[in-house]
Amino acid sequence: MPPGSFAPTKAVAVAVGPAIVLLALLAVSDLMPAAAACAIAGVLIGCALVARQGLDRRNKPLAAPAPAPPEAPPQPLLDHLPDPVILVNRGREITAVNRMAREIVGVGEVGRDLALSMRHPRVLAAVEAVMTGASTVSEEITLAAPTPRTFTLHAARLDGAGAHSQAAAAAAAVLVLRDETRAKRAEQTRADFVANASHELRSPLSALIGFIETLLGPASDDAHARERFLGLMRAEAMRMARLVDDLMSLSRVEINEHVPPKDAVAIGAILQSVADTLSVRAEDKGMTIALDIDANLPFVLGDGDQLTQVFHNLVDNAVKYARTGTVVRLAAKRTERGVGGGQGVSVAVIDAGDGIAAIHLPRLTERFYRADAGRSRRLGGTGLGLAIVKHIVNRHRGTLSIESKRGVGSTFTVVLPAAPSVGSTSQ
Repeated sequence: MPPGSFAPTKAVAVAVGPAIVLLALLAVSDLMPAAAACAIAGVLIGCALVARQGLDRRNKPLAAPAPAPPEAPPQPLLDHLPDPVILVNRGREITAVNRMAREIVGVGEVGRDLALSMRHPRVLAAVEAVMTGASTVSEEITLAAPTPRTFTLHAARLDGAGAHSQAAAAAAAVLVLRDETRAKRAEQTRADFVANASHELRSPLSALIGFIETLLGPASDDAHARERFLGLMRAEAMRMARLVDDLMSLSRVEINEHVPPKDAVAIGAILQSVADTLSVRAEDKGMTIALDIDANLPFVLGDGDQLTQVFHNLVDNAVKYARTGTVVRLAAKRTERGVGGGQGVSVAVIDAGDGIAAIHLPRLTERFYRADAGRSRRLGGTGLGLAIVKHIVNRHRGTLSIESKRGVGSTFTVVLPAAPSVGSTSQ
């Protein structure tokens, strides 16, 4: 018996004992029938025993309650976190995701197996590791869609949700993905810039050194040669300046390629501006730039400056390589089967040039790839224009297609997603 229960039990015995003695005296003195006295005494003793049991139960220490399974954090809290966060249970089913996980990673359906939403072996291996004993796991992963992005994955087991948890549906592990894409691309861009710049700048620098040595030596007193060499040196220096500008432009585009633009842009106004800018150059070759823009063309999601660069590069190439006296057409129309199956805008730049052999088409958007290297250099090309176009279109979640036929011409078509419910314009 617990020490604290002795005093109440003694008090009950003291209260019942005298009553039983009194009943015995009454029965002996024939003042009460013996049967009645025994019945009353039995009732009193029973009550005493019940009272004692109640006191024993009241003084018995209470058992500690079973620990409650960990609860998922409130959804508003998850949605305010800057990184994608995913919670899964012991069955690897998603129990909660935040807004960044839905937007960046595309994981959004609660109750679905994680393997159906993120088919990445390192992600699944990290979850398995924390479920079977590891407290935390960190991995670097690359997710391919819609554009490649690099993340540092942190997986951790939630305390109280191990293998012996009573709630199978409770969150057992948390995944946090830290986006490292910008840092990785900046690092790769620096390496690519050094490699590309050293390769492409070697030729003009060698030419400049040769011209300078000639001017300092045999042609030092030759005014005609000096004038000719200075013109060549200026052309090579301008070529290097264009090359550096294009390399820097490509680097900026690549670093931000994983972040899609969200502004609504009037594509018709951009095409009109590009046509006006390049019309003088076209007139010098006896060419014209014709616009064919559908009425009520929807806005597109985009960056106005980058889209201007896309169509400037495409129209500039058409003017450079098309035959003298021909027409360069810019045709823009609404398309019901745009990027991702939604509504979009298609813009085609159509020239009447010599065309491009089919063998070159798959590689035209590679940096420094030229179908006709000599002609490209003579016309001031750097070999980076279409690479810049490709990366800008990728950032806009659009598509670029190229069709060409020798002796007929080429068509470069850009399809961009339409902005949702912004309106329409042809200007």
